[in-house]
Amino acid sequence: MIDIVNLTKEYHAGGRAAVAGLDLSIATGEFLVLVGPSGCGKTTTLTMINRLTEPSAGEIRIDGESIRDSDPVALRRRIGFVFQDIGLFPHLTAAENIGITLKLMAMPKSAIEARIDELMARMRMPREQFGQRFPRALSGGQRQRIGLARALAAKPSIMLMDEPFGALDPLTRDELGPEYRALHEALGLTTVLVTHDMTEAFLLADRIAVMRAGHLVQIGTPHEIVSSPADEFVRAMIDNPRKRALALARVMAANGPQ
Repeated sequence: MIDIVNLTKEYHAGGRAAVAGLDLSIATGEFLVLVGPSGCGKTTTLTMINRLTEPSAGEIRIDGESIRDSDPVALRRRIGFVFQDIGLFPHLTAAENIGITLKLMAMPKSAIEARIDELMARMRMPREQFGQRFPRALSGGQRQRIGLARALAAKPSIMLMDEPFGALDPLTRDELGPEYRALHEALGLTTVLVTHDMTEAFLLADRIAVMRAGHLVQIGTPHEIVSSPADEFVRAMIDNPRKRALALARVMAANGPQ
């Protein structure tokens, strides 16, 4: 379990807090989506969980232990992180990118090779076909699969994902979201995913945490959010996918068979 207690982050003294007094508990095995507009504090919250960003106040506990008591490097090796821009090393092959963390952990070479084989197969990118390719020779979706495999290499129990599908084309995005949700279930992961896309949140989340201006506005299951929005801000966010669907339906009807 991840417990976030009165978490605050101020980048400038006296300025508006990026995250202000956030209280949030994430159950083991849960898929939680943080959603909200740009600048609402989603990514700052995510990066405080693995100490890429240090909080100004408050506490984060993982399985009852404060992350302040953990070595940051050791902590990050226990927690997978997937970035929007993927961040593959361009001078390393796909296989080498996946194995880099394991190499830094001084894992035996045979174990590293076996883990790379396993993960590339799980990503449906067989090593014999894709292992020696450099990132520039991969599509956006393939690069993101390698980034995901790299994040999973050390067998983390927690995955943090910062708009991991946001830069992908719509078809690839629609494919990778459900694929990752299936991995989450199969591997028994606890996942915290950041997005500004309410449709993506509805499709993937066990619970959705809606943020605005550094504050938690509402948290609940997709059904709870839709049936009882906390305020007009949340109502507007959940109305956006519906309005887009209706607009698309009108366009399709106007341009359909005559």
